Amino acid sequence: MTHRLLADDIAAFQAEMIPTIPEDTMNTLMAELQGLINLRIAENALQVGADFPDFSLADADNETRSLGEFLKTGPLVISFYRGAWCPYCNLEINALQQRLAEITAAGAQLIAISPQTPDRSSDQCTKSRLTFEVLSDIENKLARQCGLVFTLPESLRPIYSAWEIDIPGHNGDQSFELPIPATYIVDTDGKVRFAFTDMDYTKRLEPDIIIEQLGRL
Repeated sequence: MTHRLLADDIAAFQAEMIPTIPEDTMNTLMAELQGLINLRIAENALQVGADFPDFSLADADNETRSLGEFLKTGPLVISFYRGAWCPYCNLEINALQQRLAEITAAGAQLIAISPQTPDRSSDQCTKSRLTFEVLSDIENKLARQCGLVFTLPESLRPIYSAWEIDIPGHNGDQSFELPIPATYIVDTDGKVRFAFTDMDYTKRLEPDIIIEQLGRL
């Protein structure tokens, strides 16, 4: 069975959305994105061969889940995303849901991690009918250990506010800290076997690559 590429879904979304954004707003978005890329956070994030940091995080039901618990049953695919408010994240999360059966058939589990509060994750699971675990990394503590955290530039905050995106409301703090999108495959020994990070939040890993990499474990 052939599947629509996540990149095609992103391109279709951009084709519809970008023409609606005023030129000065678009210029600010692009300038700040380039500034974030120049920080080279992705290049310095957790890489293949490293031990993935241990964690205990709340799931969408506010129950604590740990790394060791997940690894008892096989490899783990971990997707860090910014939150349910991010349309690019939603496209990625939905694409992962569509390929979940193939991920589990490869013997792995899938979890998604964002800094949003458990109640926000619960709403997202219900709305998007997610059947994998969505965990809350409050204050980005795990993402910080992975070297993924950045602070949303102040120039972007009025734009997000105008779009009715309330990051403090989603995350339960006033830091405006977010993780860059990242995907890790962790083996049962807790070692990172595959890593994808990109400071450009419009670029996401194709599920096909995840499934291909799982086949190599």
